[in-house]
Amino acid sequence: MVTENYRYIRQQVDDIARKSGRRPEEVTLIAVSKTKPLEDIEELISIGVKDFGENKVQELCDKYERVSVPVRFHQIGHLQTNKVKYVIDKAVLIHSVDSIKLAKEIQRQAEKKDLTAQILVEVNAAEEESKFGLHTNEVIPFIEEIAALPNIHVNGLMTIAPFVENPEENRKYFHTLKQLSLDIISKNIDNIDMNVLSMGMTNDYKVAIEEGATMVRVGTAIFGTRNYTV
Repeated sequence: MVTENYRYIRQQVDDIARKSGRRPEEVTLIAVSKTKPLEDIEELISIGVKDFGENKVQELCDKYERVSVPVRFHQIGHLQTNKVKYVIDKAVLIHSVDSIKLAKEIQRQAEKKDLTAQILVEVNAAEEESKFGLHTNEVIPFIEEIAALPNIHVNGLMTIAPFVENPEENRKYFHTLKQLSLDIISKNIDNIDMNVLSMGMTNDYKVAIEEGATMVRVGTAIFGTRNYTV
């Protein structure tokens, strides 16, 4: 069932991309495997899936060590500074950087490992009090400050839109993120790229793609409802 679900969502992603005048390969589908067993990941690996998203550092590290072949694990959940050292050389991309303190710790740990950490800046586009992320007016000053960190490379932006019944309600937030990325590009800041817009989940990924998402993070529609008691 996981394989069928993934193929269905991938087809939906491809169709929406084409209708939006984009190439399907411009949109990465991240299978959000948080709380799901390794067997589900292995099933998707068998059909060539490479990109998986995890919320918790411990779970990412555990699966990273046990997976049968190397894949690209994305750290998509909130990252505490004291956990950076565990994930710095395992996550292909950290989606959730939203403070100078966290950025400096990523820099410190990346320098120790002699690598360049690939990150996204998390934006709280809807300005929800319950969510992490920078407000839109804080993003450019933040990026200008962390651009000087030599072992960090900013690849773009990420947002988690509100959970809504009608995905159209989130279009404005995705549009805001796309526009913000264009504003940042216009500033020509060294060490900053805006190649990645990580936005859209099971409920609203179609609208996100229409508004320019290059990565969508889909879990429930691929793996089914999660059991948070395990």
